[in-house]
Amino acid sequence: MKPIFQSVSCPFCGYQTDICIEASDEDQDYVEDCSNCCNPMHIRVHKDDLQHKVQVFVDADDEQYY
Repeated sequence: MKPIFQSVSCPFCGYQTDICIEASDEDQDYVEDCSNCCNPMHIRVHKDDLQHKVQVFVDADDEQYY
C-alpha cells in the first residue's frame, strides 16, 4: 500500500502538521515529536479492512488510561 499523508493537530499546542502513514496489515502504535513544540504525540493507526478505511488517533503521550 502506498503511503498516506494526513494532517493532524498537536494535542499540546494545536499546530497542524502532516504525518506520513504506512498502513500495513497490523495496527501501529508509535510516538512522533511535534515539529512546532517538540512534545511527543502518541499516534495510533488502525486499518479497517471491512470498511476499507485507515483510522488515525492522536493524543498526548502523557495521558493516562484507566
